[in-house]
Amino acid sequence: MRRCAIVLLAVMCCVTFWGRTKKAVYVIIDGVPADQIERLHPPTIFDIASEGAYARAYTGGEIGAYSETPTISAIGYTNLLTSTWLNKHNVDGNSNLNPNYNYWTIFRIAKEQGRDVKTGLYSSWTDNRTVLIGEGKEETGNVVIDYVADGFDLDTVNFPHREKELHVFDYDEQVSKSAAESIMRDGPDLSWVYLWYTDDAGHIEGNGEFFDEYVYKADDQIARVWEAVKYREANYDEEWMVVVTTDHGRTENGHGHGRQSERERTTWISTNVGVNSHFTDGTLAIVDIAPSISRYLGFEVPQDVLWEQDGIPFVGNADIYDLKTMPYDDCVELSWKKHSDAPVTIYAAVTNDFNKGGRDSYVKIAELKGGADGYKVDLNSLPDSKFYKFVAVSSGNHLTRWFKR
Repeated sequence: MRRCAIVLLAVMCCVTFWGRTKKAVYVIIDGVPADQIERLHPPTIFDIASEGAYARAYTGGEIGAYSETPTISAIGYTNLLTSTWLNKHNVDGNSNLNPNYNYWTIFRIAKEQGRDVKTGLYSSWTDNRTVLIGEGKEETGNVVIDYVADGFDLDTVNFPHREKELHVFDYDEQVSKSAAESIMRDGPDLSWVYLWYTDDAGHIEGNGEFFDEYVYKADDQIARVWEAVKYREANYDEEWMVVVTTDHGRTENGHGHGRQSERERTTWISTNVGVNSHFTDGTLAIVDIAPSISRYLGFEVPQDVLWEQDGIPFVGNADIYDLKTMPYDDCVELSWKKHSDAPVTIYAAVTNDFNKGGRDSYVKIAELKGGADGYKVDLNSLPDSKFYKFVAVSSGNHLTRWFKR
């Protein structure tokens, strides 16, 4: 009887462990460069990292190549949402936005699952929901956010203008409180919390005590969300992934951003979950967040959507990274770096119909044994074209790259 009781207890423990519901929330704290975060060491951001990891990352695409992307706020949010750069998602600034909704956001991916996935968005800037995610638009599959707290940027009665744009800080206070309350009460499966004022603090005062002060205040706002997550984990059968990041860095004096200086491109990621080798291989990017959350939550992503994503998951297995192309006469040499010796399969397409809502026909051009880190493609073996898409696929992840002759 005692042995049976022990076995039963072990089975119950296993069922409880494996049955925990996974949920995720990510927080964007706008415009805080990595060197500032590392100098200030805000307690909540690094408390989160103490359970997982912290690392520098980058935004801005590849300098001088087709994916080069301005280091601007709404562009950065869309880099994260779609796991693509400007050349695909088409958000090129903070106004007159015209996203290419063919590149699905993680919120659309969530709603296309074969199960009910509840989502939350807590944001001072309404365009995050109505434009970037495209809530209710036919082009986005009529995606709907279940729990919303936004529109504070449109409310001049409750949030009257204050000196140094401090009414934006008031937005963030309400956003963080609303997010914490909703997470504790509703427990959405996927949430985005957006904090705005740090970017304004940098624009107004540049590097200095004022900017630093409001980074610490933003960390206090993040603490509300972090405490709500811990409450959910303590009181519900849930396991949460938390990601805190920024959308861009800043110029040397802290006032500006938008170009390709190292400080403007250098961002950071803090998370409470275990990470793989990619997280610290020096190529971590803002586009890696969405595929990491998707993998953590067990989302199924259609292959044609997945193969357009430029990011690499930093949770689970990731075998290959840093795909490059080098042309030579009628050939192009593909090369990549590797974390494992997993076999790699190479595919190619000579159209970009996905960009216009269509589908591209990929052909398999090579199956490589484990340990390979490159392959020479004879372009004469493919249909005549001036444009190519290459995808390298391993068991752990894929890499994609465009090539133009």
